[in-house]
Amino acid sequence: MQTRRPEPGSPMVFQWRKWDGSPHWRHECVYLGADEWGDWVGQTVGWGSARPGKTLNVTGPSVTLVPSLESGTGFAQAGLDSVDFALTVNRGHPKGMRVYIDLGWEIRWDANPHLVTGIDMDLDVVRMEGAGEHTTRVDDRDEWAEHADRFGYPQAVMERLERLALDLEARVEAQSAPFDDSTADAWLDRVERLGLER
Repeated sequence: MQTRRPEPGSPMVFQWRKWDGSPHWRHECVYLGADEWGDWVGQTVGWGSARPGKTLNVTGPSVTLVPSLESGTGFAQAGLDSVDFALTVNRGHPKGMRVYIDLGWEIRWDANPHLVTGIDMDLDVVRMEGAGEHTTRVDDRDEWAEHADRFGYPQAVMERLERLALDLEARVEAQSAPFDDSTADAWLDRVERLGLER
């Protein structure tokens, strides 16, 4: 049974933690709605993100997909057997970061419909663009190796996420939906239309 979702336009929180349970990024978000890929949440100018030792305010709109692998969803039909990630797409990012995928574990809606939680697993897939150049890569492998040792990541988890990172890198490079521009741009337009800038 699917956990209840907030009403579109409602404020909510996406809370990450690390494998040992320590707090990580906490993002103030707004629930936007759902499509065949899962649920979309957004941030816009002035909204906050914080982790221990660092706080920032968003300078441009972004949307994040909390993916679903339920029967009949786009990912099930696309042959993806794991959705242990959250896809964020930015518009007008100051460093040219268009796509940022956090690989994670236990990413899910809480019993509280205004909260998504997940374990950040270090590995990221990033697509940069600007000055006529586009690059896609798997990022933060050094942090992945360090935390695997410190936290004792299970081997099966590591193997699964390594495969997923390479799969996602290829899908982002090919810009297959929902990693294409048009899918996210529709949700970016929606978050901007809400007029929630601070």
